[in-house]
Amino acid sequence: MHDTIPSTAFPDGRKVPVLGQGTWKMGENRAKAADEIRSLQVGLDLGMTLIDTAEMYGNGGAEGIVGEAVRDRRDEAFIVSKVLPSNASRSGTLAACERSLRNLGTDRIDLYLLHWRGGYPLAETVTAFEELKKAGKILAWGVSNFDVDDMKELQSVPDGSSAAANQVLYNLARRGIEYDLLPWCRDRGVPVMAYSPLDEGRLLHDTDLVHIAKAHQATPAQIALAFLKTRSGVISIPKTGSAERARENRDAMDIHLTSENLAELDRVFPPPRKKMRLEVI
Repeated sequence: MHDTIPSTAFPDGRKVPVLGQGTWKMGENRAKAADEIRSLQVGLDLGMTLIDTAEMYGNGGAEGIVGEAVRDRRDEAFIVSKVLPSNASRSGTLAACERSLRNLGTDRIDLYLLHWRGGYPLAETVTAFEELKKAGKILAWGVSNFDVDDMKELQSVPDGSSAAANQVLYNLARRGIEYDLLPWCRDRGVPVMAYSPLDEGRLLHDTDLVHIAKAHQATPAQIALAFLKTRSGVISIPKTGSAERARENRDAMDIHLTSENLAELDRVFPPPRKKMRLEVI
């Protein structure tokens, strides 16, 4: 019997599980499509209802995979997608959202993000986001790869304080956001979505983490995800195209790290002692 996956709330009050599913590099190979769809469906079955994607992933192919996975069960899923900065003008954002809706086979996106900062003024992108929200085509909007200064600038534009999330690179090996960005977002009730929570698989081979995992009769991936579960206001979105690995990820939520465990992880993966430049992949 599984423990319930903890949840965190967006500013509008909607709650999502702190463990979701990513889709980066999905939708690029039709031979893998059936396994990718099945993996997402198994994740849904296990309560990992937040699915993150983007128009960039597979040039819309990942959105198509998500659409297939949630067909006939759209109301169970919380779908996140992203607009490319090159499309983030007012008209470009509106058009990109329409394309994503078609790819996803849905009438709404639960959370729509600016993938990273580009050349268009933030105010212009926010205006488009607010138009889409009023039209019911997105239910909330946010950003990705924004550091504290970016978030402060965003809040200075009209409706900029309506940003509902910030998705950034965060995992045991890359803890820079703990110094300032994570507390800043937490203080304002803005959830942080942690992409690449396994550091693109590198953490799976870290000898120290392998040792710690063995003590828990767990995998390194599970310890890495269990660590993020202890971070208030953080949602991790590991990607896998394997149903078996999706189950393994879900099992990580049943691991309860003690203060001694966390101290050991701090020793192996030290938290930041000063401001660090926001890392991106």
